[in-house]
Amino acid sequence: MISVYKKILILSDNAHLCERFIDLCKELNLNLKMFNFVKSPQSDFIIKNLPDSKELHVISVKQNYKELINKFDLIFSIHCKQLFPKELVSNMKCINVHPGLNPYNRGWFPQVFSILNGKPLGATIHEIDEHIDHGAIIAQEEIKIKKTDTSGSLYNKILDLEIQLLRDCLISILENNYETKKPEIEGNVNYKSDFNELLELDLTKKQTIGETIDLLRALTHEPYKNSYFIDEDSGDKIYVSIKLSNDNEG
Repeated sequence: MISVYKKILILSDNAHLCERFIDLCKELNLNLKMFNFVKSPQSDFIIKNLPDSKELHVISVKQNYKELINKFDLIFSIHCKQLFPKELVSNMKCINVHPGLNPYNRGWFPQVFSILNGKPLGATIHEIDEHIDHGAIIAQEEIKIKKTDTSGSLYNKILDLEIQLLRDCLISILENNYETKKPEIEGNVNYKSDFNELLELDLTKKQTIGETIDLLRALTHEPYKNSYFIDEDSGDKIYVSIKLSNDNEG
């Protein structure tokens, strides 16, 4: 394999995925000296298997995009929470590893909204343009949502699928020898504010039991506390999650 890129930036806010990416590079016999790993200012984690010669830095894409253009040949966004400015994606190739099946439920927490609105879910590797999770698709695969799935269980399945997609196409990306396809529709986008609006449960709202179960499993993601209601007597938040199993699980 001969990479056409010599200096590659891996920008992520997910330590687990970074560690698995490094293991994948070793599996594929890639030279780790090509890769530089950075995280967003709001992220606080370490990478256990970071090569000794590397150091995990913090960078703001919005503030430092000119430096990135001058310093790197390729950028991978792997669950990075920062938005890439138009000036960056217009001047260099940027690739996103996204935990959703573009163009459905682009943006924040695709698995949450796929449970709620029934749109397809999966993982996508795509080129980044100026819009959220919108660029040309390099690889993707769908995940079937089971009735026992929660946000947490689906997210874990997505992480495994993303590594598999990277295993299949990483070398092609580094060789700049791959084909893309454009999404056939614009799809839809969900923002952090859309997710936050789901968190407080309205105890007086009339809905079916099925709708209630779907809401709770969409917001169940251990170890996080998401859905809650307010105790009228104490004013405390009472957090709610759900556990589901079928008769084949004992």
